Amino acid sequence: MRRTLVLSLTALVLTGGVVTGCGSGSGSGSAPPSGSATIQAAPTESNPAGDIPDNQAYVAYQPAGGGFTVKVPEGWARTTKGSTVTFTDKLNRIEITSGKAATKPTPQSVKSAVVPVLQRQLPKFQMGKVTIVSRPGGQAVLLTYRGNSTPDPVTGKVAPSAFERYSFFKSGQQVDLTLSGPVGADNVDPWRTVTDSFRWQ
Repeated sequence: MRRTLVLSLTALVLTGGVVTGCGSGSGSGSAPPSGSATIQAAPTESNPAGDIPDNQAYVAYQPAGGGFTVKVPEGWARTTKGSTVTFTDKLNRIEITSGKAATKPTPQSVKSAVVPVLQRQLPKFQMGKVTIVSRPGGQAVLLTYRGNSTPDPVTGKVAPSAFERYSFFKSGQQVDLTLSGPVGADNVDPWRTVTDSFRWQ
């Protein structure tokens, strides 16, 4: 009787060990091995490439010779070449060219004089519209078009871009304000902030 009891207890202990072992094995199978990396989906960007942040700050720019002022995004890289100053940040660009002009630009003069130059110089040029628009600083001839961006100085890559070219004129002086960014970027409000800020001095 005693021997039977001992055998029964031994069997119970062995059975419990097997069950416990199976449970432990099942748990380890459901968890990732120690030290392994868990693959997660890349986070979605809050702003598509090229979108200027809503909290972007702006500063006034005035050329050395005076004549006008315009607000540009703070912190953008600035370069100057002749009568043209350019502000850039990633895929966005603001180009300001000023000089003397004998006559006031018109939609027809922009079509006949400016568009052919862009067709030769801008890869993938696509004509948009030519209109007259009003801004607080006065009327301007607005030319919209598309084409490839200037190559990135680091990667050399280009991107399809949308352009807005505003030609302001007063007393023999003309200022061409060209804004560009990736096609599809929502920069309507920032570009309006810039063009609304233009003032003759």
